[in-house]
Amino acid sequence: MAEVKIAVIGATGNVGQLMVSLIPEYFKEGVELIPAASENSVGRSIESPFGELKVVSIEEALRKKPHIALFSAGADTSLSYAKKFTAKGSYVIDNSSAWRMHDEIPLIVPEINGGILTQDARLIANPNCSTIQLTMVLEVLEKNFDLERVVVSTYQSVSGAGKDALNQLKNERNGGHTGTLPLRHPIEGNVIPHIDIFLENRYTKEEWKIMQETRKILALPQLKITATCVRVPVDTSHSESVNVELKKAFDTNEVVRLLEGAKGVTVKDKPKDGLYPMPLDSTGSDEVFVGRIRRDDTLPNGLNMWIVSDNLRKGAATNALQIARLVHEMKWVGAG
Repeated sequence: MAEVKIAVIGATGNVGQLMVSLIPEYFKEGVELIPAASENSVGRSIESPFGELKVVSIEEALRKKPHIALFSAGADTSLSYAKKFTAKGSYVIDNSSAWRMHDEIPLIVPEINGGILTQDARLIANPNCSTIQLTMVLEVLEKNFDLERVVVSTYQSVSGAGKDALNQLKNERNGGHTGTLPLRHPIEGNVIPHIDIFLENRYTKEEWKIMQETRKILALPQLKITATCVRVPVDTSHSESVNVELKKAFDTNEVVRLLEGAKGVTVKDKPKDGLYPMPLDSTGSDEVFVGRIRRDDTLPNGLNMWIVSDNLRKGAATNALQIARLVHEMKWVGAG
């Protein structure tokens, strides 16, 4: 008998497939995997660490009453089904934007605020990919020097926009693309300062997510933070140029030392030797990489950094599985 039943909702998508493949790294034995997806994918066979499995409908996954349901099928699906699963006793970890800014729903990066989880928190939100890697570094600075203001510009990979966008990039690299453009504009040889919809205040929703989610995760509701989000012709791994104003004086070498000691963070900061974070080196890793750490002399306590992380792993699948493992280790699964 399985120790834990895990449903992956959206098991045929980029993140869902990765979740399926990574489950054995977090649950060593006794797993019953339930891959589920939209009706278009029901009945399809997928390869998994548990053998070849048939994709079932979300309704069928619900009837199976999984202990943990990892959602990666978009906000509409999460809004329709997440609470149906929690009503059946499942712990739902949702990778969409549907629940992140609800006050009663914990928004979790385990290394930062996993301690706020309780047994009653059956619905847990997984943050935006760009927010996760940003907060992993900002949390260290806030703890030691207090954050005053944050300015972040993102260079986001195409995989963050889904399979159709990746196909667009690959087709353009091969000489052209026919049909509709998922990214609205050509991306090969281009950068697009437009991710998600534009809001009334002229920011995009992606930029709004980063600002609001960072405040919630760090428990700094009044943090001054502004963001500009850009899509770049990179397959996987998001990069961020981050400028921070701190309230306390700092020594750059001390900042480096503190970041080197942070769990889940790797410092790559020998620029003269060509050592700094890059997407090609970060893809496939669960670490958040930081480098180009230097003082901003235009501010009394200004600091510049460059942060890179695999948006499909720590930015999505890995963070969700870390939350799932945390819930399992607390012996909440199957309780109540």
